[in-house]
Parts: sequence; C-alpha cells; structure tokens
Amino acid sequence: MRKIWFVMWKEIIELRQDPRIFGIIFIAPVLQLAILGYAATTDVRNVPIVVVDVDRSSASQDLISRFTGSSIFQLVDVVSDAREVDRYLESGDAWMALSIPSNYGGDIAAGRSATLQVVADGSDASSTNIALGYATNLIAGYAREMMEQRRAAGAPATEAGSIEPRVRVWFNPALESRYFMLPGIFALLLLVVTSNLSSMAIVREREIGTLEQLNVTPLGRLELIIGKLLPYGLIGLIDVLIVLVVIVFWFEVPLRGSFWLLFGMSLIYLLTTLGLGLFTSTISHTQQQAMMTSTFFFLIPMMYLSGFVFPIENMPDSIQPITYLIPLRYFVVILRGIFLKGVGLETLWPQALALFGWGVAILTLAYMRSSKRLA
Repeated sequence: MRKIWFVMWKEIIELRQDPRIFGIIFIAPVLQLAILGYAATTDVRNVPIVVVDVDRSSASQDLISRFTGSSIFQLVDVVSDAREVDRYLESGDAWMALSIPSNYGGDIAAGRSATLQVVADGSDASSTNIALGYATNLIAGYAREMMEQRRAAGAPATEAGSIEPRVRVWFNPALESRYFMLPGIFALLLLVVTSNLSSMAIVREREIGTLEQLNVTPLGRLELIIGKLLPYGLIGLIDVLIVLVVIVFWFEVPLRGSFWLLFGMSLIYLLTTLGLGLFTSTISHTQQQAMMTSTFFFLIPMMYLSGFVFPIENMPDSIQPITYLIPLRYFVVILRGIFLKGVGLETLWPQALALFGWGVAILTLAYMRSSKRLA
C-alpha cells in the first residue's frame, strides 16, 4: 500500500508542475456543462416558417397570427407565390412552408371545408416530425375553435366547416434519420482525426527533444508548418473518399449534389481542422495536454453547438451567437445541402465563405504563435 501511495504522490507532483492540466481537468467540464446544459435539448422551438398567402383575407391573417403567436414557430416571410418557397427551404432559412389557397376565406365564411398545404424540410427527421406534429395540432385546434363558434352562433353541424392540412416532406420524404446524421458524422470524423493528429505535430517534436535539432536546419518556420500539415491533409482527403463511399454505397444516403463541390468544400474544411490542430499544438507542452485541450475545449463544444445533434434554433438566444464561431456549423450545412437538397454554390456560398475565412484566420493565428524555439 505504501508503494502505491508513493506512485500516487509522484503523479500528483507531476500534475502540479503543469498547472494547465488542472485547468483542463476542472475548468473545462464546468464550462462544458454550463454551455451544453442549454444547447443539449430535444425540444423544438422557434421553427422558422414561411407562409404562402394567396388569399390575403382576414381569415388567412387570423390563421397566420396563430402561428406567429405561438412560441414554437417563427415567421420568416409571407409571400404570394408558391414558387418562392423553394429558396427558403433549400437555403435552410425556413424549415416549413404553409400554403393558404386563394379561396380559403370564402370557404371559411361559407362553412365549407378548406384545404391547407404544409411543406416541411425532412433533412432533420426527428425535428421535422415534432414540428409537423405541432403544426397539425395547431391547425386542428384552430379548426375546432371555428366550428364551435359557428355552432354557438346557430349554424347547422353540416355547415360548420373544417380545415384539412395536407402534408408534404421534401428532401427526405421517408424521414430517415441516417440521412440527417451521417453527413454530420462525416464532418465530425474529419474534425476528430485531422485536428488530433495535427495538434501533436509540433508538441511531439518538443516533447521528445527533436525540435532542438530542427533549430539548426535551414528550414524556415513556414516550411516546417507546411511539411508538418501536408501529410495530415493527405490523410484527411483519403478519409473523405473512404467515408463518402461508405455513406453513399453502404448506407445508401443519396448524393444529390455535385461530388466535386463536396470535395472542394472538404478541402476548405481541412484548412480549418488542420489550423485548429496546429494552434492547439502551439499552446500545449505535452501530447497529453494537446489531446485534452483539443477534446475538451474544441471537439466536444463544436459537436454540440454546431447543429450536428441539436438544432441551433432550439438553443437560447444567448447561446446562438456563439455557434457562429464554430466551423463545424458551416460544414454541416454544406454537407446536408449537397447530400440531401442537391443545391450548389449559389446557395451555399455564405457558409463556404465563412468556412474559408475561419480557416485562414486560425491558420494565420497558428503561424504567428508557432516558433522553432524551445518553450
């Protein structure tokens, strides 16, 4: 028992010599719990919806007010042409579309049955199912209220009228959950593999003592960084091809968009993951510290705050601005847009530009912090 105590005391002494480890062990879990406690929710709120109101009557306005007055739905726009819905659903600005026909107000006033069309983006099968349930329940409740009001006013039961919602699901009609999850897993795997490998690029040289030998070589700092990152970038590209083959041919997730666009976006994404790993390497002194820093401060928060698992719209308003700092957020939107919606760069350019800017910024920061000097 005494020998075990000495070994334990030795480990405690070594940990005390590296105060950053204590920060990672004790502070990181508290920060993650504080942030993820709000982000990790399966509730569906603030569902962005676009309304096609061809009728433009008081009855249609009353129906729209039921959606805007609910905490579940958030009205994005009211348009007059159903063809305008496509761009909202393809870009992800709206999850659902409600179409009100031209004769809706007349049918309601005459006590005739009215038909509404509800179109939903099925990319996120779980959230779509819940949102559709909310929408149909809201419409059914509204219809019941109108029927009760007409009957209370003395209208015959046969003239009370009803509202029938007709639901259509785009991009993932069968609401298969793997269509939603696998593109996100694709992005997460690239992040984990390439950032963890590159995070140990410089710190490993420092830890085993070979960084001192590099000091006497004619290698410049930029050449050293490029030489360190290129092998991991090649590994990332191989992973892209392997994972893509498995997703498309094994799991049968449709690739409706351009393969070359997906490959090009993956190259940009690799800039961010490799840059993130290199930056982690510059602020760490040991491989263990680099691994823990990468996992606790970058990988786990990115997984939960990117919209990969939990929709960003469901998060509190104070958390949502933080998600714009997460590169995984942009790449997940790009992958799901290419895989499920078949959209191109004309729709995805804001995410592509943000991802490229993030990659350039983190690589520049990592380059400025990197040095051939021993810390």
